[in-house]
Amino acid sequence: PFGTEGRGGYFDRYGIIRDVMQNHLLQVLSLLAMERPPNRDHIDGFKESDYIADWVRDEKVRALKSIPPIVPEDVLLGQYHGYSDDPT
Repeated sequence: PFGTEGRGGYFDRYGIIRDVMQNHLLQVLSLLAMERPPNRDHIDGFKESDYIADWVRDEKVRALKSIPPIVPEDVLLGQYHGYSDDPT
């Protein structure tokens, strides 16, 4: 199960949403939702090092921008059972 496991002090200061959502889940979501890369054989003057990173970044941004804004009425906030027992 997912828990604070000794990181309660960190999450109190920076927040679990910022750590897990912003840094991990949105990265996975954007990679799964982005378009498939184009066939590189048909691009004139193709340099992989110049192209792939920029393309992936742009597609991840496009995928994230397509997500509608979060409506506060659709949000449920909660807290892990035993969270306040974490000594950190």
